Parts: sequence; structure tokens; C-alpha cells
Amino acid sequence: MSPIDDTHKMPIYIKAEQIFQLTQGLVQIVPPENEYLQETVVKYMLENSMTIPVKIAGAEGGDLYDLRMENAALIRKAARELYVQAGSLRFEEGIRDKDYIELLRNTIEEFRLLFVDWVAGFDQYNYIKDSWGLFNPPGVTAHDKDPDADIPFDPNDFFEFDNEEDYDDDED
Repeated sequence: MSPIDDTHKMPIYIKAEQIFQLTQGLVQIVPPENEYLQETVVKYMLENSMTIPVKIAGAEGGDLYDLRMENAALIRKAARELYVQAGSLRFEEGIRDKDYIELLRNTIEEFRLLFVDWVAGFDQYNYIKDSWGLFNPPGVTAHDKDPDADIPFDPNDFFEFDNEEDYDDDED
């Protein structure tokens, strides 16, 4: 089984797909003559609902703590915005099936609980130091010495250059 198949079988990914499907359904209950709502639901809500499974797959594919946390932050943002956007539809008179809105919001809440456990399972020791300081594991700051900084790197070990000018692009 491929890593993509494994990701698609994860409970959090399955719940994210449910959120996307429910959001697609919301498009059907928004009155077509209400251009403002059509723009809101189609553009913003669908965008947020699509972001969630994509970023889960990105986090699973990256496997580094800092990249996973960055994706998690984007997932959180999208899910929270979607929750609020769906909630605002409850106050629109032209919406036919308001129970559908609560179903989406409840599914987002179920997703949130899965999300908390998923993030807690990230390997804090598998990281590249985030020099911006946002997504470092606990105890690591942007001011810390980069643990990879003292690993010697010589590009000549990987490439054969006739002279130094062959790989110095700054002289142009």
C-alpha cells in the first residue's frame, strides 16, 4: 500500500473529505439568485473545505515536525473559517435546510477532536529548525544554533566543476 493510500485511510482525512462533501452540498441549498451568498459559499467555503484534506496529505508527506505544524496551522485556520462561515448562513432567510448547516458544523467539531490527537502524534524530534520561530518543537527557538550548521558541506563533493566560476552565479 502506498503512503497516499495510507493517508486516505486515516480517520482525520476521511473526516476532512466528509467536510468537503458537506460543503459541496451547501452550494445546493443557497438560493441561486442570491449572488452574495453564492460568492461566499462557492468561493470561500469551498476553498476552505478543499484546503483541509490537501494540507493533511502535505503534512503526512512531509513528515518533518516543522512542516507538519505549518500545515496544521493552515488546516486549523481553514476549519475555523469554515465553521464561522457555515454558522453565518443560519441567519440567512433564503436558506432552505438549516439542519444541513448544523450537520457541517458538527462534522467540523468531530474533525477538531481528531485534529488534536493527530497533532499530538507529530514526532517532535524529526525537525529542521524553523529560523522564523513559528513551528519549532517545544524547547527549540529561532535563536538556537541550527543543529545542522556544523555539518560540513562542499558542493564539489556532489558536482564536478572545472573551476569555481562554474557554480558562482552571483558574478553575472
